[in-house]
Amino acid sequence: MADDKFPGWHGTTILAVRRGGQVVVAGDGQVSLGQTVIKGTARKVRRVGAPGREIVVGFAGSTADAFTLLERLENKLEATPGQLARACVELAKDWRTDKYLRNLEAMLIVTDGAELFVLTGAGDVLEPEYDIAAIGSGGNFAASAARGLMETDWDGEKIARKAMEIAASICVYTNGNLTVETIRKEP
Repeated sequence: MADDKFPGWHGTTILAVRRGGQVVVAGDGQVSLGQTVIKGTARKVRRVGAPGREIVVGFAGSTADAFTLLERLENKLEATPGQLARACVELAKDWRTDKYLRNLEAMLIVTDGAELFVLTGAGDVLEPEYDIAAIGSGGNFAASAARGLMETDWDGEKIARKAMEIAASICVYTNGNLTVETIRKEP
């Protein structure tokens, strides 16, 4: 992600794959400034929420902005326990209409193991098709690779790891240093 204050900053690549009753979220670790890798081990996939109500969130864009949004999302989840879709919609409404929040530059992938959403500052709460969601600089490469790999009999983690490997071989803003979280919705 780039803006006027920090031209040339590029984010990360985050991919989510839903398969076999679970969702795997993988994120690379690269943060670049122009043609220079500033950090190769950033961790932009995290578990948040109370035990038994955990969710996995992956974010691309400004880290400080993403953490602000994660904190707000946790507050929405506390206010609407067990209702991930509602919490995401409430966050997106605030993000779009709040004078402070609407300037935040990040995107989120959010899952509880059953539901899977992409949240944007434009007020979008998107439920992706094909059980794949991707954001960030190499998101389109990762999503394309994952979509092709869904025709295999591989599990979600193997698909996510291979798709991220393919994205890293194409996108200069994506590396192979992955953080991978798997979550299954408990009955």
